[in-house]
Amino acid sequence: MEFSKKAGLFIGPILFLIILNLPFDLISEKGDAVIGVATWMVIWWITEAVSISVTALLPLLLFPILKIMDIGEVGANYGSPIIFLFFGGFVLALALEKVNLHKRIALNIIKLTGTTPNKVVLGFMIATAFLSMWISNTATTVVMLPIAMSVISLLVNDADGFTMSDKNFALCVMLGIAFSANAGGIATVIGTPPNSVMIGLLENEYNIEISFLKWMVIGVPFATVMIWISYLVLVKLMFPNKQLKFSASKDIINEELHKLGPMSGKEKMVLAIFGVTVFFWIFRTVINDIFPSLKLNDSIISIAAAITMFSFPYNLKKADFIIHWKDTQKLAWGILILFGGGLALAKGMSVSGIVDLVSSAIATSNISVLFTAILLITLMLFMTELMSNVALTAVLAPVVAGIAIGLEIPILYLLIPVTMASSCAFMLPMATPPNAIVFASGYIKVNEMARVGVVLNFIAIGLLILMFQFVIPFFF
Repeated sequence: MEFSKKAGLFIGPILFLIILNLPFDLISEKGDAVIGVATWMVIWWITEAVSISVTALLPLLLFPILKIMDIGEVGANYGSPIIFLFFGGFVLALALEKVNLHKRIALNIIKLTGTTPNKVVLGFMIATAFLSMWISNTATTVVMLPIAMSVISLLVNDADGFTMSDKNFALCVMLGIAFSANAGGIATVIGTPPNSVMIGLLENEYNIEISFLKWMVIGVPFATVMIWISYLVLVKLMFPNKQLKFSASKDIINEELHKLGPMSGKEKMVLAIFGVTVFFWIFRTVINDIFPSLKLNDSIISIAAAITMFSFPYNLKKADFIIHWKDTQKLAWGILILFGGGLALAKGMSVSGIVDLVSSAIATSNISVLFTAILLITLMLFMTELMSNVALTAVLAPVVAGIAIGLEIPILYLLIPVTMASSCAFMLPMATPPNAIVFASGYIKVNEMARVGVVLNFIAIGLLILMFQFVIPFFF
């Protein structure tokens, strides 16, 4: 066990006990108890002394004991509708992966973009971003990596060896996959966990609902611009490959598609259910206007899709369904618990008066609204390079909401860009799973990722500030 994990394992509960037994109140008895629990959770989340999902269970144990909330109130956060929205999304992703439809979609997108070096890079980035909108960015990267490695191996084994242009191409492909996996998830509510943490907080605490479509209206353009800028920075500025020419990549893509064979019946079923689900997510508000008694929401649609995947028979005689319950062994159950822990912590901050205290402190200060937004976006973006973006959002989102109230601006104006910033970690291999996966390929050095990443981080900050100033007030 690493020293940082060993240290974190003991430092977390020790700091919790110290805060609990201070001879004076930091805020109040209840407020200090929440600060103690939050400190313990943050230490364990940062050091990963235990699984981040196990850490998320602490409120269930400690909040009732410390009389912050009773067990029923705490437990309700772990069964929030937003968690079932993500559960349904995970089941959809599981079905896409089981029938290999995600790989077919990715290969066809790459094939469509063309086979010149820069177009191959763009194809990989578009395919990765599209898949990351619907399935986990980790799974997306795992799918894309072997295809990318096959294309790169052509350059390693060609007549002129592995030249500088070859190396630059390999870097562009690998970093392009990681960066577009991170950015692509921002486009939809279910694309990346921090989005759901924020939306859960808004629904639970402030009765503010953001529909699937409304999020996409701002999420898709931001992700598109970020991916396009990433592409230009990689192929034009940092790692140009002007001398590189090869045509065999087309053969690899066709060969991979040939291995998949024609689209199976199960793939067609999954594609149909997936398409109908996305249709309902996007046009839910229109459908509710036409049929007001339905009262559809994104979580209901998500659960309906999941139940359909489990219960729609592919072969009734053989009791063969698209997915079976045993397939859910691969489901990211830990992430669902993590959401619950984040929502419970946010509720604890609210009921103990911490959020109100932050709000009033900001309200009585003379801090500029724009400066505060820049500071919070920058803080979130660079902190997420070092710790889980879901855990970080769970801790900071309620505080940011309190700051927005104190500044007397709509909560969404500040919370949306700060949450988006948590998915813009481009600098370090440990920042996100996609970064770590492509780093493990052996084609990237830490300093190469950091060099490009720091440029993209500052570009992302600039875009998010523009969103804060002009885009979000227009739509919300």
